[in-house]
Amino acid sequence: MRIDIEKASDKLADDPRLTDYDFWRTLKNLNNEIFHIANNNDPIPLDMIRWRVIIKQARMKRGYG
Repeated sequence: MRIDIEKASDKLADDPRLTDYDFWRTLKNLNNEIFHIANNNDPIPLDMIRWRVIIKQARMKRGYG
């Protein structure tokens, strides 16, 4: 799975159609959704966690932390 995360984050980081705001907004939305799910004591889908990691890594590869 590590390779898939690396490939996906590389691909997103290199995509000129995505702005820095797109990364920030997506990450913010994912974090908010995960927070609401956790507050309801529901299980957090692994795909959401995986995409959060991918978006964070892509954002860091662009130079933003």
